[in-house]
Amino acid sequence: MNKEELVKEVSKKAKVSQKATADVVAAILETIEKTVSKGKKVTLVGFGTFEARKRAARTGRNPQTGAELKIAAKTVPAFSAGKKFKELVK
Repeated sequence: MNKEELVKEVSKKAKVSQKATADVVAAILETIEKTVSKGKKVTLVGFGTFEARKRAARTGRNPQTGAELKIAAKTVPAFSAGKKFKELVK
């Protein structure tokens, strides 16, 4: 399911226009992005947690030449599914 399909589905269930639903979905995603980019967590109880995680620097290999190369430390976005969500997916 992509963003457009999500908007249509939520719009039907909530009995709200697709335009209003698209605005709300965009606002939610923007808020999550801004909050996580500031290093804070967004927790939706039962669904999951969005957060920024730090990856340590490490040594990797070029798959074509086999030469070692340094991979710098970085921060990446992450999502951890909540208990209820995990149970639904089983």
